[in-house]
Amino acid sequence: MTSAAPPTPKPAAALSAGDARRIALRAQGLLGAPDRRGGVRGVLRRLGAVQLDTISVLARSHELVPYARLGAVGRGAVEEAYWGGAAFEYWSHAACVLPVEEWPLFAFRRRAFTSRGHRWHRMEDAARSCAEVRARLRADGPLTATDLGGARRGGPWWDWSETKIAIEWLLDVGEVVCTERRGWKRVYDLAERAVPPELLAQDPDDATCLRRLVGQAGAALGVATRADLADYHRLRTEQVDAVAADSGLVPVEVEGWGRDGGPGPAWADPAALGAAPRGRHRTTLLSPFDSLIWDRARTERVFGFAHRLEAYVPRERRVHGYFAMPLLAGGRLVGRVDPAREGRTLVARQASVESPAAVAPMAQALREAAEWVGCDAVTVERVVPESLAGALTAAVATA
Repeated sequence: MTSAAPPTPKPAAALSAGDARRIALRAQGLLGAPDRRGGVRGVLRRLGAVQLDTISVLARSHELVPYARLGAVGRGAVEEAYWGGAAFEYWSHAACVLPVEEWPLFAFRRRAFTSRGHRWHRMEDAARSCAEVRARLRADGPLTATDLGGARRGGPWWDWSETKIAIEWLLDVGEVVCTERRGWKRVYDLAERAVPPELLAQDPDDATCLRRLVGQAGAALGVATRADLADYHRLRTEQVDAVAADSGLVPVEVEGWGRDGGPGPAWADPAALGAAPRGRHRTTLLSPFDSLIWDRARTERVFGFAHRLEAYVPRERRVHGYFAMPLLAGGRLVGRVDPAREGRTLVARQASVESPAAVAPMAQALREAAEWVGCDAVTVERVVPESLAGALTAAVATA
């Protein structure tokens, strides 16, 4: 049962729905000039977490996130920026790339795993298996589960080997770190080797971890409800309630964020309230796992846009397609496209546009995405509504 929100301090400001939307876009790096000097690492530090996912259509989700903010940054440069000591993978919103500076902040989660004593998989001889993994990493350096002897026993993907269970347990409790993905396999190293000593030595208590993570989530979101703040790093709402007032965020009210459509309580980054958000809006396709939209309830509240990932929905029941990517243009979500690649052609299996005004931005976004992934042609198979098919096809041809 979700706990009731405690009384909040008097709001520091009242925001319109449009103000909140623009603040959210600026906080996420999608309004205003892109930080090209900071590059991909700057995007990662700003967001605090970039979700990983196995699905790769145009590119993997963690590549699409910096692309959405910076444009056609080289895909090799993305991987180089994430790894090489600048980041690590751990459990945040889901499995995420996190700036290495955040290592101390997840001490609360590592302690929680340790207190539980096991993952959902059990080891027959945990002490022996963990000791063997530690010894191999110490002797041979960073290794994948395959290098360590294999990830599975031979059954389905969840039928993990004793070694895989051991290495993932050591990851959970912080003895080892995932330092990169190689061929989509995690590469593990000892924390004592992979984490800078000054960060490894820090051991903040749970309240400090939560306070700083809530503050970081608030800065990344710009303005957020307690549920939004909890969802960002998958905290519990009562954890947010316990620290929000000391997180550096300030209470605000936002038009339309209440249950009855009236003003609703929220928290904002004070820096986001200092100046009206202005600048160029990015026109781009977004990964469904982008932190701007990964919280479906927030996406509908902020943008009036209901979105669902249909990759795991039976084909005959899909409405927008396998990996429908929302189209951001003019600071609003104005369409979706389900992309695929056939050789050097980007194929829009289905393009859904909210209005005729979204046709030109959709064509621009498709052309830019095609160029980024090395395609030199774009075809559109289906358009919703069908009445805009001719206009979109013509716009793609001239974009």
